[in-house]
Amino acid sequence: MQLIQTQLALETTAVALSAGAAVVGLVVGFVIARALGAKAVAKASEEARSLVARAESDAKAAAERVRLEAEKGVLERKQKAEAEIEKAWSEHREAERRLTKREDTFERKEEAVSQREAAVARQSEAVKVREERLGQKETQLDRLVEEQKDALQRVSGMSREQAKEALISRVEEEARHEAAKVTRKIVEEAEGEAKQKAQEITLLAIQRYASEHTSESTVRSVAIPSDDMKGRIIGREGRNIRAIEKATGVDIIVDDTPGVIVVSCFDKIRQAVAVEALERLIADGRMHPTRIEEVVEKVRSEVNEKVLKAGKDAVLEVNLRGLHPKVVEAMGKLHFRTSYGQNVLRHSIEVAYLSQIIADQLGLDGTIARRAGFLHDIGKAMDHEMEGGHPKIGMEFARQHGEKEPILNVIGGHHADIPSTSFYTPVVMAADAVSSARPGARRESMEKYIQRLNELQDIAMSFKGVNEAYAIQAGREVRVMVDAAKVDDDEAFLIAHQIAKSVSEQMTFPGEIRVTVLRETRAIEYAR
Repeated sequence: MQLIQTQLALETTAVALSAGAAVVGLVVGFVIARALGAKAVAKASEEARSLVARAESDAKAAAERVRLEAEKGVLERKQKAEAEIEKAWSEHREAERRLTKREDTFERKEEAVSQREAAVARQSEAVKVREERLGQKETQLDRLVEEQKDALQRVSGMSREQAKEALISRVEEEARHEAAKVTRKIVEEAEGEAKQKAQEITLLAIQRYASEHTSESTVRSVAIPSDDMKGRIIGREGRNIRAIEKATGVDIIVDDTPGVIVVSCFDKIRQAVAVEALERLIADGRMHPTRIEEVVEKVRSEVNEKVLKAGKDAVLEVNLRGLHPKVVEAMGKLHFRTSYGQNVLRHSIEVAYLSQIIADQLGLDGTIARRAGFLHDIGKAMDHEMEGGHPKIGMEFARQHGEKEPILNVIGGHHADIPSTSFYTPVVMAADAVSSARPGARRESMEKYIQRLNELQDIAMSFKGVNEAYAIQAGREVRVMVDAAKVDDDEAFLIAHQIAKSVSEQMTFPGEIRVTVLRETRAIEYAR
């Protein structure tokens, strides 16, 4: 319809153009005729007709061109519309195909769900039937159990409570026996796997680090050339000895022992200052309060320099960097500290290298282990003004001066005072034990030695089934004899484990103590 309207409009335009051209021609002819006269009228008329004919021809050609262009545009729009309609029909068919496929899928899923629901319904029905049967059987079993209990009570003559107690006792005994077997098996397997490797690592560490280490004792006496010097040391009305004690903070003991005076003090640095000052005063011969104060002050300054030098030398020896100056000074103080006769600074250096070697063997960072081993006993450099054991105060001191984990955990936990949070803590504990347990490294007084032996034997004798206990090997082993009639092999192993645990919890000792439980069966008969 739109195409027809367009064609009519084009034809109407062409006619209008023709009429317009004719009118223009007439007007032009009339004007020319009137202006030129009759003669010119004819010529003008002829020209007018020629113009009209030309105009009509041009109008028809223009109309034909317009018509052809319109038809061409209409044809192109028709083809484009047909292509769009075809594309729309194609998409419609594809969508219809997908919908058909989805409907088929939904129908199959619906069928599968229906089958599953039917199967579930059948299973539910079967479960209900089974539950009913089980309920019936449970009722029958309960009745049979009650009948059996009554029969057992009549036969055994025991009540339910008595039978329950007997059963619990028997189960407890069997469980204890089985636990002893399992414990023995687990420990033996673990020891079998770890013992060889541990021995290899420990022996390698000891052989690779063989330090120059002597067991030192604290100097407590000062030699004097004659007994007359005692009087000069005491001074008039005791002013010299009081000046020495006040300046150094130690106690000077002058008794009847020939050739020596005794210096008594818990602080080893003060004691070192006092001993050095006394030796210089005795060599100098001048003995009066002013001179005493001058010498003590000079010696104290020199000892402080020795402390710093000892700390710096130790840090250089173990090749550590980044230590706070206060930490270096504290480590230098350990040069004057001893533990069971063992110099604590040399012990710290030894533990540092042993820790590094063990850590390297285990694939850990040897530098961290060396640093932790070197600083593990820094709490022993603190004085009495700080409360707590040396692991705790050492950890706090190190934290205040920039040390981080895992160094802090090693310092605070190398005696198991706090839980271990890194692998370096047990490494340093092992190195500490190796250093302190080496024969000759430490020694203790006879009273403490005897007390430790008695305490070992008392702990072992406190366990059930133990007949005798003997501490041997200088208190590093306790041998326990048990009653073979009351204790079997597995229980003997359990007793050894319990004794070792009690010793670790109740006693303080260097190194380790071996617990050996002996169970012997003897068959004796007499021939008459």
